[in-house]
Amino acid sequence: MKIALVSPYDYPFPGGVTSHISHLDEQFTRLGHAVKILAPSSLDEEELAARHVVKLGSVVPVPANGSVARITLSLRLSGRVKRLLNAERFDVIHLHEPLMPVLPITVLRHSSSVNVGTFHSSWDARFARLWGNPLLRRFDRRVHARIAVSERARDFVAAHFPHDYQIIPNGIAVDEFGPSVRTLPQLRDGMINLLFVGRLEQRKGFSYLLRAYARLKAEIPGLRLIVVGAYGEKTRRRYEALVRGSEIRDVLFVGRASQEELPRYYRSADIFCAPSTGGESQGIILLEAMASGRPVVASDIPGYRTVVDDGRQGLLVRPRDPEALAAALRRLIADPELRERMGAAGLTRADEYSWPKIAARVLAVYETTRAAVAPRRRGSRPRRRVLGRYLRRLSGLFVPLGPNSP
Repeated sequence: MKIALVSPYDYPFPGGVTSHISHLDEQFTRLGHAVKILAPSSLDEEELAARHVVKLGSVVPVPANGSVARITLSLRLSGRVKRLLNAERFDVIHLHEPLMPVLPITVLRHSSSVNVGTFHSSWDARFARLWGNPLLRRFDRRVHARIAVSERARDFVAAHFPHDYQIIPNGIAVDEFGPSVRTLPQLRDGMINLLFVGRLEQRKGFSYLLRAYARLKAEIPGLRLIVVGAYGEKTRRRYEALVRGSEIRDVLFVGRASQEELPRYYRSADIFCAPSTGGESQGIILLEAMASGRPVVASDIPGYRTVVDDGRQGLLVRPRDPEALAAALRRLIADPELRERMGAAGLTRADEYSWPKIAARVLAVYETTRAAVAPRRRGSRPRRRVLGRYLRRLSGLFVPLGPNSP
């Protein structure tokens, strides 16, 4: 098949949706399909050419859903998107977050292919209200098959657009994280390593982990906290100053780790911790830790419950509760055999999410949808001026971050 994978987010900037698309591209290409990724990007077009990426729009960072979304707000993409789709004539266009501004909606407007949508997230009330807009429903009707990465993501979108949704979760590159991965010698020095992976933003809950760690460090001197993630230098300096001011020792801020280095950090950890406060539709980082054979301590939130069985692959605790977090970590620190059992159970669970298995399920959706749907070659489209008014209204909700924002 000739497949387009459409992302609203900066490609290939690190993120769950970006990673999902990248792995589907790898699996589909390996199976002989012709794949192109349509996305906004902060990179030059020349840098993207080797990655099958067609750059559609520049990127602005905007606050959204307790995080920062790196999307395009350009309203001038219509002509280029129309020409591209007419030239390529894709068999399937797979839109990730298909109702996000601005690129996926523009692609839906001009698509005459089979359209598949994957819904990754649940959104806060401010954005959710706009999903009742009648024009947005016209675009929803252009989606022929719908996938949600978790029950949480399905329940959110189905409340606004009732349809049948297949749940196909995010996958994991199991072979990249397995027991054969070498540890980092400098971190296997007899200390017990707690690992956090993620951006240092409010909904990731790092501040709660830091408070729990401070309590534990006073009891267990041989404890170390390793912090890995794509966070800005300003944010890093702020947390480093906080650690110094509070005299919390042995906190290692690594910053962004390469694709080759990240599995080594997981394998060098003794316990993985994900203290997110909410807004997670599914826990990719939990799967990465489990594929590395590491037990997990995570917040008891809907997106994480789909991945971790409390007491089997790890321990789930109340969100925003440093005491509960410290108690769960203390239990695992004191019981190496429990860590070993949970790590082994995690390996088994992670294999269920291997990318070859996930990609096969997505391809099955493509095939059944192509068989059931006659692609639209002609037909009514939302009037351009109406579309423009709606996109301007939707884009107005997103206020780009200034140069001094975190």
